[in-house]
Amino acid sequence: MQPDDDKWVITIKQAVKRPSISLICFPYAGGSPDLFRAWSDGLSDDVQLLAVRLPGRGNRIKETPYQDWDVLCQDTLDALADHLAGPHAFFGHSFGARLSYELAKLTAEKFPGMTRRLFLSSSRSPDHPQRRPYMHEMSESGFVEALREMGGTPAEILDNKVMMRFFLPSIHAEIRLAELWHDRHENPLDIPVTAMYGRTDPIDDYASMIGWKQFTRQEGELLEIPGGHFFLETHRPQVLDIINARLQGAARPC
Repeated sequence: MQPDDDKWVITIKQAVKRPSISLICFPYAGGSPDLFRAWSDGLSDDVQLLAVRLPGRGNRIKETPYQDWDVLCQDTLDALADHLAGPHAFFGHSFGARLSYELAKLTAEKFPGMTRRLFLSSSRSPDHPQRRPYMHEMSESGFVEALREMGGTPAEILDNKVMMRFFLPSIHAEIRLAELWHDRHENPLDIPVTAMYGRTDPIDDYASMIGWKQFTRQEGELLEIPGGHFFLETHRPQVLDIINARLQGAARPC
């Protein structure tokens, strides 16, 4: 494992078999990339596990969060360039799923043939309308209570005003981006897409995610996972089984 002095990327697990593929993971709004450390032992030996750290986390806690999709996507692409030149797949959850989709659109042009699969969890498809009212337009107290109802953010953080001064700007900015996100592209992807939703998720359910199948020319699937919006944490083994099965052989030359 490399030291965490890389501003953008944490290498959680190295592949020990060749050929190998990198799984590049994007957390939910305000989420720590450290949540993917628990995946290390459950992934196949030919998978390198990387997690992306955006502003507002770890050694980037004091950085200003992004407010614009185009700037965020271009900066992320540039920061990941060394990891995108070889075979890789993206996994993103909620806001992270939207970002991973946007990155997959860019890598199709900049690194053709290298993005082998896109895993999307708990995120509406680009054509599905965002539910209202917008969280990012709520008062601060209303926003915090909405976070509490959603889950994912520990109560000890939500109840700590000092900690929230550090974490709230990035959470709010990324939820705003997620809520305002829409279909920005004319053509579908040309890679397999695996989308996953939680059976009891009140936010991103089957109806809001079924449209993902239309956003790729290749295989598109929508899988139901037990659990709610944060099933990637409560039902980790099922998620990792799906990833391992879909990445089998994906490192081989196309």
